[in-house]
Amino acid sequence: MLDSAPAPRAKAASGHREHDHAGHSHDLPAGTKRVNLALQGGGAHGAFTWGVLDRLLEEETLSIEGISATSAGAMNATVVAYGLAQGGREGGRKALDNFWRRVSHAASLGPLQPTPIERLMGTKALEWSPAFLAFDFMTRVLSPYQFNPSNYNPLRKVLEQTVDLEAVRSHCCPVKLFLSATNVRTGRIKVFGNDELSIDAVLASGCLPFLFQAVEIDGEAYWDGGYMGNPAIFPLIYDCDSPDVIVVHINPLKREELPKSAGEILNRINEISFNSSLMREMRAIEFVTSLIDDKRLNGNSLKRMRLHAIADEAAMSELSVTSKLNADLDFLLSLKQRGRAQAETWLAECFGRVGRESTVDVRAMYL
Repeated sequence: MLDSAPAPRAKAASGHREHDHAGHSHDLPAGTKRVNLALQGGGAHGAFTWGVLDRLLEEETLSIEGISATSAGAMNATVVAYGLAQGGREGGRKALDNFWRRVSHAASLGPLQPTPIERLMGTKALEWSPAFLAFDFMTRVLSPYQFNPSNYNPLRKVLEQTVDLEAVRSHCCPVKLFLSATNVRTGRIKVFGNDELSIDAVLASGCLPFLFQAVEIDGEAYWDGGYMGNPAIFPLIYDCDSPDVIVVHINPLKREELPKSAGEILNRINEISFNSSLMREMRAIEFVTSLIDDKRLNGNSLKRMRLHAIADEAAMSELSVTSKLNADLDFLLSLKQRGRAQAETWLAECFGRVGRESTVDVRAMYL
């Protein structure tokens, strides 16, 4: 579990060898590019990341070294790491497909369903759902310790049925995982690595305090990691060799329309809050990069990061906040296809520059 880390120092180039989380080295095919992934959280919108991962896993010349992730991103990361450990690239794709279909099935047994009106109109929101309206009101006046005293979380069973965490913790797992959670008492970020991974750790990363009781691990209580890192970039800087990081965005950084309804205002507050830690890290990375480029620092002593992003700001901005609770399979599959399409575009336009330079203007996008 990482509490802090030293300044990011440059690491020696590793040629065509990579190291798994246990430190074992493996040969990489010639021409393979190693990257790290940073996966945001966002409820059912995490199916967009499913699509991104599904497409990236098809790319034989792309190798994933580490994944830092939060909330729904942490679940995607855990599932894909398990799949890769068990069955390589195709195993990763199958595990993700199995996970999201199980999520949809579990949701289909509950009350939060699109109404016939919403299905007819093609909307992905749940604003017309009586069950959602009642649930929304209840979570505003009661805590999860009151309305859910048994602390039931359907995602626990889904994860238990989908992944064998022994495979993720073993030396067979080719991916280094860094799952973020927020310590309720201290307000500090906690990062769970492969060796410490548990179902509780994954659920802690996605524990929204208005919906679920804090997750207790080793005497500490945790909430959603998005409050302190959505996702955290520093573990990829300190503990991975590759300086290339692909951030997969779910939460829009910018919205053109001013939020006016109570739900819209609350949603935008959450988006800003969950993006703030990422923005701060990007500012620090840009600052160090500028010092290196201006030769005000020794470029051999500090690690120069190369940043990339896969997102669909326009499409994600159009989705209602209530759609984050919509696990209808058709909706999830539509998000998956959006993710695949954006990954396809990124591969066509940016993959050739990986290993040489950033493909996003950090100052324009984040600062």
